[in-house]
Amino acid sequence: MKFGIVLETKEAEKAWNAFRFGVAALQQGHQVKTFLMGEAVECEDVQDPKYNVLEQMNLFADAGGEILACGTCLKSRQKDGTDLCPLSTMFDLVKLVEESDRVICF
Repeated sequence: MKFGIVLETKEAEKAWNAFRFGVAALQQGHQVKTFLMGEAVECEDVQDPKYNVLEQMNLFADAGGEILACGTCLKSRQKDGTDLCPLSTMFDLVKLVEESDRVICF
């Protein structure tokens, strides 16, 4: 099955759980793409002693998951895309939704 995850928060526990779900789905043989919107484009910078978001993001990517980051949301924060979270567009989000069997929003 193909899962699309749309993440719109940088709240540590929610972002951590979104990527944990993605890792679990990948480990079960599913395909997973994540699209970061709004404040979620700042997830790589989240520092939390209990919920290590960046670690989960890297586990997700290492397991074969793909992360896309809204370019407009990045630009409004004077940020650029990264290797882990490349700059993407609404057209990429539309494609993610079209290709996914299920879309989960966090």
